[in-house]
Amino acid sequence: NSGAREVLTIKVLGGSGRKTANIGDVIVCTVKNATPGGVVKKGDVVKAVIVRTKSGVRRNDGSYIKFDE
Repeated sequence: NSGAREVLTIKVLGGSGRKTANIGDVIVCTVKNATPGGVVKKGDVVKAVIVRTKSGVRRNDGSYIKFDE
């Protein structure tokens, strides 16, 4: 919705020294590629929520949720 196509993660928020982010985590990132006429521009530093990851999310019952494209 913001117009950002590609971002680069700067920091994973929450906790001290977190290295990875999972679905639902908030990250600080910079916009590397944006759509023309979008709200954000290239080089803007923004906060974002992880909604999709390459690896699936494991649930307590042993099943995985994964998005296919």
